[in-house]
Amino acid sequence: MLSSALQILAFALALLGVLGATVATLSPNWKVSADVGANIMTAVSQMQGLWMDCTWYTTGVFSCSLKHSVLALPAHLQAARTAMVLSCMAGSLGLCLAALGLKCTRWGGGRRAKAHTAVAAGGCFVAAGVLCLVPASWFTGEVITAFMDPSVPDSGKYEPGGAVYVTFISAGFLLAAGVLFCMSCPGSGSQHEDYYNAATATATATSFSASSYSADPEKLRQREKEEQEQEEKKKTEEEKKKKEEEEAEKRRVQQQEQEKKKKKTAEEEAPREREKKYYSPSRLPPSSTLKGRYSLQDYV
Repeated sequence: MLSSALQILAFALALLGVLGATVATLSPNWKVSADVGANIMTAVSQMQGLWMDCTWYTTGVFSCSLKHSVLALPAHLQAARTAMVLSCMAGSLGLCLAALGLKCTRWGGGRRAKAHTAVAAGGCFVAAGVLCLVPASWFTGEVITAFMDPSVPDSGKYEPGGAVYVTFISAGFLLAAGVLFCMSCPGSGSQHEDYYNAATATATATSFSASSYSADPEKLRQREKEEQEQEEKKKTEEEKKKKEEEEAEKRRVQQQEQEKKKKKTAEEEAPREREKKYYSPSRLPPSSTLKGRYSLQDYV
């Protein structure tokens, strides 16, 4: 992935390119009147841009008139208008994406997300550079063709103005910035680099925290005190839990012993209940049973 220094350089180039394209789009000097023939002695200088035509007099008077009719404009001028506006829009979008994709910023997601955002910004810059280059070349070609035409009078001949040169320079800046940002495409090893960088950042933060504690004795004592309090609290909780388990075990053993005693008592009282049932004077056994086992004398 591209280094932070190159990304910052690309961002600066893109910013200059977008500003230059915006200034060139609004400037009225895309072509200026040529000083040839009888025009050398004239006191009037004419300039034509994408949106207005201006006239400058040597007396200091400067007047401009807007081009209100779009359909009355030549094809190369209409194309230049559209392309330059789209170029400014694409460049502005690229700047927003580039701000998110810079490695030196904290927003924009992780390393891979920043790399993809930077590539998208590079694509926007390349498109903006092409949209600047095409109308500037076409407009320059039309101006030079009309200048070389012998049928055009000297008063109607123009030459490329400063806005055209600014457009060419801005296109170069945008293309260079786009290529640099497109070099930020993440490779196959970027994921491993992410893990390595995350581990390195964690270790650095830990070492920094330790060094800050060692540098400040008050913080170190406070940290030791907190650790001791946490250990004591943990020991207290363990002892409380152990006591609760012992009490629960004692209750369970007592409950088992009580159940055994109740069972034993019930087993001992069962024969007595049977004897009371069959041999109580209030309830004699059946007569058939007495005849077989006792005589009348024994019973009396």
